[in-house]
Amino acid sequence: MTTHSVDGEPPLLFPVRDGFPMNHGASTATEDAGVRPLRVVSAPRARTGWQAGYRTRLRLTDATVIGATLITAYGLQLMLDAPSRWSGTELMMHTGPGLLLAIVWLAALNTNRAYDVRFFGRGMSEYQRVLDATWKSFSVIVLLAWVTAYAEARTLLLVAAPLGMVGLVASRYAWRQHLLRQRRRGEGGLTIVLAIGGREQAARLIRLLNGAPEQEFVVVGVCVPTSGVRPGEKLSGVPVLGDLDHVGQTAHEVGAGAVAVCSSHEVTADVVRRLGWELERYGVDLMLTAELADVAVPRITVSPAPGMSLLHVDTPRFEGPKFSVKQVMDWGLTALLTILVSPVLLVITLAVALTSRGPVFYLSHRVGRGGRTFPMVKFRTMYVGADRDVVSLAATNEAAGPLFKMRADPRITRVGRVLRRYSLDELPQLFNVLCGHMSLVGPRPPLPHEVAAYEERMRRRLLVKPGMTGLWQVTGRSDLSWEESVRLDVYYAENWTPFLDLLILAQTARAVVSGRGAY
Repeated sequence: MTTHSVDGEPPLLFPVRDGFPMNHGASTATEDAGVRPLRVVSAPRARTGWQAGYRTRLRLTDATVIGATLITAYGLQLMLDAPSRWSGTELMMHTGPGLLLAIVWLAALNTNRAYDVRFFGRGMSEYQRVLDATWKSFSVIVLLAWVTAYAEARTLLLVAAPLGMVGLVASRYAWRQHLLRQRRRGEGGLTIVLAIGGREQAARLIRLLNGAPEQEFVVVGVCVPTSGVRPGEKLSGVPVLGDLDHVGQTAHEVGAGAVAVCSSHEVTADVVRRLGWELERYGVDLMLTAELADVAVPRITVSPAPGMSLLHVDTPRFEGPKFSVKQVMDWGLTALLTILVSPVLLVITLAVALTSRGPVFYLSHRVGRGGRTFPMVKFRTMYVGADRDVVSLAATNEAAGPLFKMRADPRITRVGRVLRRYSLDELPQLFNVLCGHMSLVGPRPPLPHEVAAYEERMRRRLLVKPGMTGLWQVTGRSDLSWEESVRLDVYYAENWTPFLDLLILAQTARAVVSGRGAY
């Protein structure tokens, strides 16, 4: 997940029509704004940009993954059922259901909008749609197997289903990372946006979107109400290109793929309606901004009302079935992880014990859910008595807020430095998870003196269990500012889902291996 300023996330953009068109280009009017000029294109061609190529690659990759999954499942079935006893007719009978599943699977991905351009490279809806399509496909196979008494369906369920889900999600993740790298380098995958509306609101939209190009949208021009037009003026480095009378033509001239409407008393419902008609002629999408900071899209629904649409924001829930699912996931995955890493735990125990004096483990009192204190266990990475030296090192603190961090902390042992770089010192926290003190994924476990300095919004971190990993871990770890770390923790507490937990766990492995931001 990409981080934003502490003011909150960029305003949510709600497209009026499906899909974002091609983002080819800006005219020379954008050169002064520091935006690379792009070629102007006609409206019909605006629908054949990077999104079309990206969608084609996803379709081919999904077909390859599904084919490889089914071949693996049937290969395993052959090995288990003595292939010498299979006749050609029997082989065809076993192959038929596999081909049917492949067709149903691909059709389900398509009908479940897994190739909708609005989900490319952002949010978790893309992954959720892939998973939804997969279980729907296998539900069909289960029903057919029950009706036809097809016993071999167990192989498809036990092998193809989990293998296929992992393969599809992993391939989507790989393509997403490729797309994000392209965006960061300015090599493509971006949608050019023309902002219209009030000056202050448009300036804020520009700062947020242009400050995070990996989110796809780049604002290259602004149109403001007639009374606010000043020749040659720029808003947040982006030129003001005109008023609201010729937005469609202006969007076409700068090669915009979408127009984002910011709030303004002059941008009425009638203006937006007429703007939609005008943009339709140019093949440009219309988006409306909603100033909802740090609210995840799954919590938002659109409710129709006479003459308008109402955005309904669900209240965060901190108990109920979703939390029961989280607890089961914590226990099951933690038990499995503890067994798998037990040899690593033994090696680290010996390394710590043989290279420095003192206990192998370090107990740190942390504050958990509801403000309850618990002993968090870690491998000791500093010499004994290092806590007492914090006062003398206070002048060298590199962290903001109540945190204390040093990149070259003299209290850390040689083995401890390696353990910290790859977060191996935190492995004993698996036992905290098994004891119910922590979760695998959650906010960073705070110290009591940090909690004592919390403001009201910061205390919302305590509404869920702290985690071994979280958004702070996969986003920047110690490189994050105090405010940004708090914002991510509060965002997680209010918007978490089981799928978000799985995604964070997958990204944690990459963050740990890279060692970025760990010290």
